[in-house]
Amino acid sequence: MRERHFICLARHVKRVSKQKSHFQGENPVSLDKATVKKVAGLARLAMNDEQLDRMAPQVSGIINWIEQLAEVNTDNVEPLSSVVDITLPLRKDEVNDGGYVEKVLANAPEATQGYFVVPKIVE
Repeated sequence: MRERHFICLARHVKRVSKQKSHFQGENPVSLDKATVKKVAGLARLAMNDEQLDRMAPQVSGIINWIEQLAEVNTDNVEPLSSVVDITLPLRKDEVNDGGYVEKVLANAPEATQGYFVVPKIVE
């Protein structure tokens, strides 16, 4: 479960690492154990040497994958809120058959003059 936190930190590793940017198809990023330990410390994750050795290539792979995605030309692609082009049906914004104040307030522990009574929280 802790290993998933590294995915969220992948874009922050560049700041920690002293390596130059590899966005233009240069050599892939290879993080050393010290950099992964620094990132783990920022994420407040305690990791032993065995875990650091295992995580270094995984974090490097994540960063390389993100850099590969950054190379994709998206200039002519419109932002999407969904991959499916569906328009959701909307209801009309009109007054409906609400007005059941008594029925709603019947479930309240305490009600006064048609309103819920709640404890005071701001002094």
